Amino acid sequence: MSEEFKQISTSSGFMKHNGGILFRTISENEYEFKTKINENHLNAAKITHGGFIAALTDAGVGTAAHRATGENMCVTISLELKFISQVKLGQELIGLVKVQKKTKSLVFLTCELRADNKIAATASGVWKIIK
Repeated sequence: MSEEFKQISTSSGFMKHNGGILFRTISENEYEFKTKINENHLNAAKITHGGFIAALTDAGVGTAAHRATGENMCVTISLELKFISQVKLGQELIGLVKVQKKTKSLVFLTCELRADNKIAATASGVWKIIK
């Protein structure tokens, strides 16, 4: 069932403005997203800004929630991030999302973000299904 990465930042908005996000479905409960780190993603320390990683994660995991619920609109209820290692200019940041549980109104997901095969961050969150 695994598909190729496709650009999902096609309309104007925050993620398109910041370089876009590529996304693919691996299985009905696993998804992947990625982006390349550019100069505008860096903080004063010349590493990727945590706020950008948070926004990217919210967009990628939120898209996974949307796909996992049959294309229903989903909104973030909670998102917890743990930053583990730095991500540098030019690296590709890849998030692997897993659906942990779906109910009629909520989706629970986890995500592991990697750069150069090292864990950069982990995340977990809950999305509300809007019907």
